[in-house]
Amino acid sequence: MNTFNNITTDRLIIRTLEMIDRDAFYKYRSMPEVYKYQSWKPENIGDSEAFILANMAVVPNTSDTWLQLAVCLKDGQLIGDIGIHFMDDGFQTEIGYTFAPDFQGKGYASEGVRAVIDYLFAGLGKHRITGSVDPDNMKSIRLLENLGFRQEAHFIKSYRMNDQWYDDCVYAVLADEWK
Repeated sequence: MNTFNNITTDRLIIRTLEMIDRDAFYKYRSMPEVYKYQSWKPENIGDSEAFILANMAVVPNTSDTWLQLAVCLKDGQLIGDIGIHFMDDGFQTEIGYTFAPDFQGKGYASEGVRAVIDYLFAGLGKHRITGSVDPDNMKSIRLLENLGFRQEAHFIKSYRMNDQWYDDCVYAVLADEWK
């Protein structure tokens, strides 16, 4: 599979992040309340452009790559993004997600992440999906737990970001546990 086929849910269209998303992507990704738990933030619009350009070259399901997906309302408005890290073994993936503040708490993240997990398990035959989260990021933890993920690890000061050490919790779900 050389391209990502769009996923459509009741309220969303999930597709590869494209250059038309640059401005909206930069707008929410550069907000302090959004990048608080993120390892990457754009310093300027050029950073967003470079990120999207590199992402457009990613072939889905290629070992040790990240593919960033745009999460859009049915009218095309970008409201967030979901990243998929395809692990080296070919059977496991890591996911991450970021949503604009105006679209948080409305079920969009749950709907979008659930659809991507369905794609990974049913469409690509993955065995295990993980999510790495800061233990202070309660919204993200609740999302993972509500989707059936369980905490498998809590690493103490194992993640370095912005010249500081942070704890890292790993959540996971197996294909045979996914409903």
